Amino acid sequence: METTSRVGANTPASEGGQSSGRSTVDGYLRAPFPWYGLDEAFTGPRWLMQVGTAADGAVEHGSIGHGDEPSVRAEAVSAGESREKFAVVVTVAAQPSRRSADGTGLLEATSVSSAAWLAGVGLLSFTWPGQMDHSLRDDWLDQQTETAWSLADDLDGAEWSKLSLPVDGVAVPFHYRESEFGWVLAGTTEAGVHLGAYGRGMSAYGLGFAVVKDVAAYA
Repeated sequence: METTSRVGANTPASEGGQSSGRSTVDGYLRAPFPWYGLDEAFTGPRWLMQVGTAADGAVEHGSIGHGDEPSVRAEAVSAGESREKFAVVVTVAAQPSRRSADGTGLLEATSVSSAAWLAGVGLLSFTWPGQMDHSLRDDWLDQQTETAWSLADDLDGAEWSKLSLPVDGVAVPFHYRESEFGWVLAGTTEAGVHLGAYGRGMSAYGLGFAVVKDVAAYA
């Protein structure tokens, strides 16, 4: 799979949750591509996460959260405890393989698989098995990250199904999968970006996506 996300860019696992402040907004405003979030049918809270950059500093991707701000927690919740309900939309610039701005290296192409991997790792970053000690979580996350990479590299495999969702009012096919941690989906748009999304507690089947008109308003 070709992606800039494994090298020279921050993944959702390093983004953490909500991030505020002028520096975060500036990162989004530097992007030469449109950002996507859930469409106007979603009326709950929205919040920015950090952008990811390539080796030359160019903005490559970023995430916008919707609903409850997720925290790192065990997958198994005690009886009567409510699970967080959230959906995070990942926008990835659709770019071919190209030279870095300083001419010293080659930046890999991005693809729908890039969005699928970023979404998969993003979901994992807020989860760990309930029976696992915190000290072992890094090893578990490394293992699961490689699994997410393999799954994203095989979007036509049995682990994925097809789901059609509206993007700017037009039905777009997405690759979709569920796990014990939540759900992940990925597709592409006519606006020069790939879209990934992940969440739990909110059904993916009723979601729609739209260009964010004023990303600064999310700060």
